[in-house]
Amino acid sequence: MGVEAGAQVARARALAVLRIRSRALAIALLPAAAAVILLAGGSTGHFVGPGWGVARVVVSVLALVVLLAAGVVALVVARARPAVSPTVAIAEEAAPDLYRLVRDLADRLDVPAPSAIALTPDCDSWLEDRTHPAHGPPAPRSADEIAGAGSGRHLHRRTATAPVLVIGSPFLWWMRVGELRAVLAPVVAGTGPSAQPDIAAARRFVRGLDAAVAASADRGRCPGLRLACAGIGWVARLMLRGCQVHASEMERGVAAAAAERAQAVDYGLRIVAQEQVGLAYAGWDRLLTRVALPAWRMGRWPSRLDAGVVAALTELSRRDRLAEGFASRLGERPACDLLEEPGAVDEATSLLAARLFHGGPAESGPDWSPVDWQEYPDEVVDRKWRTDAARLHRVLDTLGVRRAPDPTAPHSGGPAPDPDPTVHASVGPTLARVLDHLTPADGVETAAEHPDAYGDDPTLTRATRATEDRGREHDENFGLEGPTGHPGHPGHFGQEIPSGHPGDDAPVGHPGDEDTPAANPRSATLATHLGVEVAREEAAATPPAAGQKADTPPWDDGALPLFPLQPPRTDRELLTDHVTAMVCCAAMDTVGATPGLDWLDGPTLLVDGARVADLAPRVLSLVEDGDAAPLRAWLVELGIRPEKPVRLG
Repeated sequence: MGVEAGAQVARARALAVLRIRSRALAIALLPAAAAVILLAGGSTGHFVGPGWGVARVVVSVLALVVLLAAGVVALVVARARPAVSPTVAIAEEAAPDLYRLVRDLADRLDVPAPSAIALTPDCDSWLEDRTHPAHGPPAPRSADEIAGAGSGRHLHRRTATAPVLVIGSPFLWWMRVGELRAVLAPVVAGTGPSAQPDIAAARRFVRGLDAAVAASADRGRCPGLRLACAGIGWVARLMLRGCQVHASEMERGVAAAAAERAQAVDYGLRIVAQEQVGLAYAGWDRLLTRVALPAWRMGRWPSRLDAGVVAALTELSRRDRLAEGFASRLGERPACDLLEEPGAVDEATSLLAARLFHGGPAESGPDWSPVDWQEYPDEVVDRKWRTDAARLHRVLDTLGVRRAPDPTAPHSGGPAPDPDPTVHASVGPTLARVLDHLTPADGVETAAEHPDAYGDDPTLTRATRATEDRGREHDENFGLEGPTGHPGHPGHFGQEIPSGHPGDDAPVGHPGDEDTPAANPRSATLATHLGVEVAREEAAATPPAAGQKADTPPWDDGALPLFPLQPPRTDRELLTDHVTAMVCCAAMDTVGATPGLDWLDGPTLLVDGARVADLAPRVLSLVEDGDAAPLRAWLVELGIRPEKPVRLG
């Protein structure tokens, strides 16, 4: 009864959408009908006289204009290419077991099987209609899809009615085969209502209107063309607003009917699988923002993102006791075994993810190359830190900040060292130069001079105490204890908290930082110049409309990335990242520390093989309050020599 009720509601709403189309057609034909009546009346001698003659001419001209405009609008609505989701197409030869699973599921649900399968770098699954002529069999190098499965075979030809099943690629790697089948059951069940003629016609009409609105937005430079596009867009938007409520209710009815039909398939397993959906989403988001984004900014794209999400979620289940039991699932057969070449599919979806979330090119090149997880610490983390450190010292040179004098230079009793930063008596770039510059001169009031405001420890500033308190409070709420006992590990389902690790690209400032006057004027000046330098480099490195080809994709390729992961970093966040990078370079060059990869927090510093998790609050103390005491104490504790030159990128 529930299935029938949902289908009936969907069909009723679909008929309401089609009635709007019929009314628009009737309005377009109304002047023509009036002209036919006037002409017929004149020919039969009923409407005679000069007034009727003028009326016949005016109405006939109006009818021709309206019919011409309606024909143009109808042509645009019918021919405009609806947008499709960027996906990696999976040919049946590349995943016969996956196709067999989906068809068996469709048979159990008594619905038509999807015509094809595609993967998307997202934690979601849906059905997508690609029956429009513009979405026919793609060329060998289609712009809307990356040829999947790493083979040169042609894609499975789509049928005229059944939609394409789009599956989130993280599901294939994290979920087991039974869990994937349970998650896909309500999605595949949606092919039943989609085959209903009225619902299919209503969906085509709504998609055509949406495509017409998008097509009319590109009006060109010709005044006549701009006027015509404005009129087409106005009519399409008017009809689209009239269809909005009915189309939404139609889709709700389709979803309700599909969910009710899927109740009979693996209901108990679906409850467990839904937990894995939330966990996969948290791990995927964490992997993209903390691990993949730093590599993309360096011109490298991790080629095994889907395999990385498994490592990230395994690490999460190890740290978070609320996720106990998830790791035991790894002994079961993963859904990616349904693919013939999972490595090639993972590489294709990883490249598509880089293009969608960062705006990278569609193919690899000298400045856009893949990187394996084994090479990530050396190729990404080490490069990122040394590049940031080099940029920091270039900005200091621009500001005229003197380099630290060489302690081995024999100037005792002689003249003072030359203040010119280019003289040979000064050493190369050092951490001491940064510390000395960011520490206010005598007479400048800092937060460290008021220890009573922050507790008994005079070396613990507001930034240090606030960061550690927030991390400690989160640990108490979620019962989370990291391997080193420091705050900064993820909570249940990857909940965001201050990470406290080096090289973190996530925002690290406190709420309202941009509205608060800078406590350290030198820090504010350096951050401003650093932001200008980063913006200049990014503008020079970004090619126009990266990845565009002759075959334009069905989305706005010039607007990549379609889904930016994070807002642009503020100048203060950039300065914090660069100072952290300089500290890490000094640690690597003086005490033999190594760059590392944390699956949940991204780039991390390893000292004697142990992850350093208490560096961020000390860097914040220096950047925000001009208090270098916590950081200097930390350097002394680890034996890091700030006066020693470091190797820059």
